[in-house]
Amino acid sequence: MFHPIRLLLAIFSVVLLSGPVIAQEGDSASSTATITIPEDLTPEQVDDMVARMSDDQVRAILLERLDAVAEKHAAAAADREDPITEINEIWAEMVASWTHVAVTVPNIFSAQVHAVDNFVGTFGTTGAFVLMGLILSVLVAGFIAEKLFGLLTRKWHSQAEMADENDLWGAVSYLFRRFCHEIAGLVVFYVVIRALGRGLLTPEQITYAAPFVFYLIWIPRLGAAASRFILAPNKPHFRLVNIDDHWAKFLHRNLIGLLILIGFTLFILHFNELNGITGGETRIGFWLNAAIHVYIGVIAWKAREGLSQMMLGTDPDHTKFDEEVAQYYPYFAIGVSAVIWLLVEFLVAQRDPVLLNRLVQGAHFTTMFWLLIAPALDTLIRGLVRHLQPPMLGEGPVAEQAYKSTKRSYIRIGRVLAGILVILMIARAWDLDLREIAGGAEESGSKLIQFFIIIAVGYILNEVVSLWINRRLAKEQTAAEQSPDEEAGEGGGSGGSRLATVLPLLRVTAQVAIAVIFILLALGALGLDITPLLAGAGILGLAIGFGAQKLVSDIVGGIFFLIDDAFRVGEYVDVGGTTGTVEKISIRSMQLRHHRGPVHTIPYGEIQKLTNYSRDWVIMKLKFTVPFDTDPNKVKKIFKKIGAAMMEDEIHKDGFLQPFKSQGVFDFDDVGMIIRGKFMAKPGKQFTLRKEIFNRVKAAFKENGIDFARREVRVAIPGLEEAENLSEEQKAAVGAAAGEAANQQAEQQGQKSGSEHGAPK
Repeated sequence: MFHPIRLLLAIFSVVLLSGPVIAQEGDSASSTATITIPEDLTPEQVDDMVARMSDDQVRAILLERLDAVAEKHAAAAADREDPITEINEIWAEMVASWTHVAVTVPNIFSAQVHAVDNFVGTFGTTGAFVLMGLILSVLVAGFIAEKLFGLLTRKWHSQAEMADENDLWGAVSYLFRRFCHEIAGLVVFYVVIRALGRGLLTPEQITYAAPFVFYLIWIPRLGAAASRFILAPNKPHFRLVNIDDHWAKFLHRNLIGLLILIGFTLFILHFNELNGITGGETRIGFWLNAAIHVYIGVIAWKAREGLSQMMLGTDPDHTKFDEEVAQYYPYFAIGVSAVIWLLVEFLVAQRDPVLLNRLVQGAHFTTMFWLLIAPALDTLIRGLVRHLQPPMLGEGPVAEQAYKSTKRSYIRIGRVLAGILVILMIARAWDLDLREIAGGAEESGSKLIQFFIIIAVGYILNEVVSLWINRRLAKEQTAAEQSPDEEAGEGGGSGGSRLATVLPLLRVTAQVAIAVIFILLALGALGLDITPLLAGAGILGLAIGFGAQKLVSDIVGGIFFLIDDAFRVGEYVDVGGTTGTVEKISIRSMQLRHHRGPVHTIPYGEIQKLTNYSRDWVIMKLKFTVPFDTDPNKVKKIFKKIGAAMMEDEIHKDGFLQPFKSQGVFDFDDVGMIIRGKFMAKPGKQFTLRKEIFNRVKAAFKENGIDFARREVRVAIPGLEEAENLSEEQKAAVGAAAGEAANQQAEQQGQKSGSEHGAPK
């Protein structure tokens, strides 16, 4: 069938495109004609009909359609109430419901007596006692079968207790085997009572017996098994959660009591319904439900300390947020209980039979369970991540920081997945198909669901990308990390790998790209038109391109520097006379840390030439001045011996690429011979090695009777052979002349050195 909107668009287009000549043809003849439009028109029939219609006919049809659309919108607006009015109506309905509760209090006991009378009337007095006796007999038979199963499998269960309580997997293995053993016993119990029940009870009797067994026997026992698995009240050395014995036993007892109360509530409501007593007659469900929520509040209030212990866990790397969650969890439990109670009262006040049926089936209890267990799931996630996370790569502060960052990423991903699980389980309890809701593009609720789904997917993708990059970055940084006692002095330290330089930029770029893409998708899912945002971003980019050409030059220059692998984080470079270690790189600039502390920020566009002192290897040349009468071969042997010893030293051998050795006599000066030695080292290791070589050369020279040459001034005085006959005044004059000559020689030496090497900076 052809859509009405398409018909309107076709008619409207014809009206706009029709010329004045057509409007004049047959004006008087067609103005009064009436055309009836069928609903099931094909596009060809629409085109043919529009071609045969006059302007007045088209205008009349268009006005008729527009009036219908306006009436539809007016009716929808009339049905829509403002939020304040809706809240007042909801409050009035709840007050009326509570008033009805107060009015029906006297009917509670009489209605229950009437329900029992109807039950007895259905089966007769003898039949009712026979039914209760049969139920008791079936239960006893089921318990006996369960005990026999436990005796037969006792050996298997006792072997599980031999697990090592100090080992996590040993404790989990024991508790899981015990839990499976209990569940297997419950399955045996269920199979036996089901078989006996079908053989001994009639279908009408099973209608009463099945709810009794399910609500009052099966649910409490299944909950008790789960509680023993988590809290291990009688096996503290196998306990998986961080809670002491007192609170573990307290919570275990009261959880069983709470499940019995919940089962009793559901059974009573079901029993009354079977015997013709509706919930509106007595409102006993209100009082039983209130008792359940009060019981939950009492448990949470009394066990505040134990619940906080359990929520905090034993992870030493917990954050301030984890501490606050643990501290406020008991109050959160009380708040959830109160909110669920109000939700139940609201749904009861609506008198919707479908929702009331969900309440009878315990959907609100399931919702409350998953909301209360959500923080416990967070504790479970932190515990699993702590024990399942891969070991730390390397040692040192960089490795520790990367390990903690990786742990937090795993925890955040687990929290999102746990949140999705809780939402799905709650939706299942209320029989809500989220896929069907999300598929309805016209509903505001579906748009909100799509919004949160897109945000969750984007968040998980962002965490996965960050997790992968952080692990690779930690591996690269740990492999190139300097030892704490290593000095990165003037001349530079060893740089990181190329990945260690590029990965931080890649991480920022990926995070920004993911955030922008998924935010736009989420806004589009809400029904917002993102076209203006994209157009605005294009205009903004164009404006930036014209107004910030220098910025573009810096970014492009940085890209090509990174492609050329001109520098890496940690390398010592010289940029136009500015030297320092590359400490940080960004999209448009780099930061150099001078060895004396100052930090220089240099845009890439201003870099004309870059000298890298830390790439691959460094050659260090050392000069030693010895007297003229020193044997160079003896010094050469000493240097060779020192180089061989340091190549075998566990502390220093990894820093060498080539050992320390002598280069022979390099030069002569006024003091003595200059003998030079050299070695090749890894960047950043040369300064530690140089200090050690100086110390060893000094010790070896002293051991072999070699002195370092010192500057001396010799003054030739005629007649010095008669120096013993000089007076004190003559000796003072000779000393003054010698001192002046020494000063002149030192000054000349300084000028010579300055002319050769340039003025000091």
